[in-house]
Amino acid sequence: MTAFFDEPVAPFAAVNRSRAIAAGVDPCQYDAVTAGLDSLREWTDAFTRTGREHLARAGKARLPRSAGEAFRDAALWFHFATVLPNPDLAGHGRAAAASADALRRSLARLAPDAEHLTAPDLTGVLRRPSPEAPLVVLVPGMNSGKVEFMPIAEALLHRGLAVLAIDGPGQGELAVRGPWTPDYHRIVRQALDAVDGLPARIGLVGLSMGGFLASVAARHEPRIDAVVTVSGPTALTWDELPPYVTESFVLRMGGEAAARAFAGRVTAPPVPQPLRVLDGGLDVIPGVANGAELARRAADGEYVLLPEGNHLLENCRWAWLPDTLDWLAARLGHDPASAVTRQVGTGTPTTPSGS
Repeated sequence: MTAFFDEPVAPFAAVNRSRAIAAGVDPCQYDAVTAGLDSLREWTDAFTRTGREHLARAGKARLPRSAGEAFRDAALWFHFATVLPNPDLAGHGRAAAASADALRRSLARLAPDAEHLTAPDLTGVLRRPSPEAPLVVLVPGMNSGKVEFMPIAEALLHRGLAVLAIDGPGQGELAVRGPWTPDYHRIVRQALDAVDGLPARIGLVGLSMGGFLASVAARHEPRIDAVVTVSGPTALTWDELPPYVTESFVLRMGGEAAARAFAGRVTAPPVPQPLRVLDGGLDVIPGVANGAELARRAADGEYVLLPEGNHLLENCRWAWLPDTLDWLAARLGHDPASAVTRQVGTGTPTTPSGS
């Protein structure tokens, strides 16, 4: 293994803790598993083993709800087994496939209305509160995938918005099936073309590197009406990047030359749609420029900096997610209050405000 794996466990575990918790991992179990690691080389096996324990719980569950929750937990632990630049691509692929399978089994019990979409370069999960609801596409980033953003998908659904969470090339369950692509408008185009009865209004939410990918897609895809980016880079200086980033790039792109070429294409394209760019003041990664330039170059951009926020703002989600999803709903011409009224009127359970 490479230089990254010689770094201590504790800082990497601390950086990823709020990310894992926000995705739905139990914080006490996360702390227990990561505290037992002596080396980052043990990470993948430990997380995979924990995922298998949750699969066993799902098999023993008495009620479908309990089984669905255990499958959901298994999907997350298998996914977080893959967030390192592990050169064992076969092992990475097995964990990614196990995560995808557990997610499908979870949704079959917890959200049987979920549709599983495939296209040549993507897989996705589509959920709709109503046929006419505006659609939001969730774009993951580096070493990420759709399973990680199911809580955000739920928050969108509670606001009456349909959501399509996708994995593109090199992401999630497609992590080892091909390299990343900077031409992500092709992926978003495939995603929209795969939706039967595509609604008139469509938004994008891009997270981490997905923020850059979403901005590229918005620049080239006229069907997009509004965009949100969270912790998205606008420039990368390769020789200043930390080993975790460079090794992830090299692994996902198949070599250093291709990795450097991808990094060189990370820019701040002029986004023509309404755009909200969010960054955290604590999210300082050497060699990475934050999203301020993206907001400045947009036709209708706004920049939100949360001083206390880390990467992905997962340590202060309450401070930005509810308002940002309301902002997105408004830009898509949708009144979240009307969705709540419909849910109450039809007897569908509602959730507390801001969920």
